[in-house]
Amino acid sequence: MPALEEADLIQIRRHLHQIPELALHETKTHAYIKSIISKFDQSHLLMKEIDELPTALLVKVVGSAPTKTIGYRADIDALPVTEETGLEYASQHANVMHACGHDIHMTVALGTLSYFASHQPKDNLIFFFQPAEESENGGKLAYEDGVFEGQWRPDEFYGLHDTPDLPAGAIGCRMGTLFAGTTEVNVDLIGKSGHAAYPQNANDMVVVAAQFINQIQTIISRSIDPIQSGVITFGKLEAGTIRNVIAGKARIEGTIRGLTQTMIETIDERIKDVAAGIARSYNCEVNVELNQGGYLPVENDPKLTANFIQFMKQDDRVQFIETEPAMTGEDFGYLLSKIHGTMFWLGVDDDSQLHAATFTPHEEAIVPGINAITDFLEYRMQQD
Repeated sequence: MPALEEADLIQIRRHLHQIPELALHETKTHAYIKSIISKFDQSHLLMKEIDELPTALLVKVVGSAPTKTIGYRADIDALPVTEETGLEYASQHANVMHACGHDIHMTVALGTLSYFASHQPKDNLIFFFQPAEESENGGKLAYEDGVFEGQWRPDEFYGLHDTPDLPAGAIGCRMGTLFAGTTEVNVDLIGKSGHAAYPQNANDMVVVAAQFINQIQTIISRSIDPIQSGVITFGKLEAGTIRNVIAGKARIEGTIRGLTQTMIETIDERIKDVAAGIARSYNCEVNVELNQGGYLPVENDPKLTANFIQFMKQDDRVQFIETEPAMTGEDFGYLLSKIHGTMFWLGVDDDSQLHAATFTPHEEAIVPGINAITDFLEYRMQQD
């Protein structure tokens, strides 16, 4: 089978868009990806499935005279979002949608793989179709399960994320951190409930939660270098049952974003300090749970990224745009902490943002994305 044509790619993308699945449940997606790959020329392809991570898939393209192995990653899961695009090919799975564009990611990867299946590369290529990017940190799970060992370990890793903020087909990248790292924050405050008329006999966790949130906001303004960037957002607060009962318990849930791992760890420690101070000041219990998992900052390798940017700037088929760092999270950061590599943006030009129920990436981005990646990989394989 020759490399996939644009009509094939659009059909693939639309089918994937109709069958979105949540993290670690991507069974139909996995099967569909396999069915597409099975139609490619198999002369130089090896496929590997993972017992511990059954919806993941690795495909190796064996090089003609390999001196290195280059990895390329595409995430395959979707989000718990009810689609509101009105598209004819909208999600057929209730309350699940490819609202982050992973259907575009998979389609670009399949197009790139189809090209190299038909045109044997010089170096080995490994395509990693990864489950559970949106939650459950699938990249970390795969790495810890020993997926990238022996012949399946890339010497360097690349991956893209689509963005509505760039023109369709444009490539965006930057030196240093592309995406922030993230940490989930859960805080349980435990005091004593009581009658609204007798506050002296209770320990009100609504008041304590308010003080905790207010003090946490000063971490960014007073504990972090203003030249750098960090975010703490509490998006959920639960306390109490009725207006005339003092709440003896409260729970706060939020997220930390930081552009370096050092910054995230600094924010973590300051949150713990504030929690200890609040607990002492209000004679209550404050339990803080911090969960980063595999969502480390996406810190691009300096040498590989400089090479990538230089190539994209001089490739006549690429519209390259140097971008600012983003506070969105991506578990590719974990893989880049273990294997040198680069993540970059593919523009899909949409008015709606990532994770929106109306997100509709422009399919005109698919072919330029494939062209940019195949051109770069061909170029990279000519280098030492």
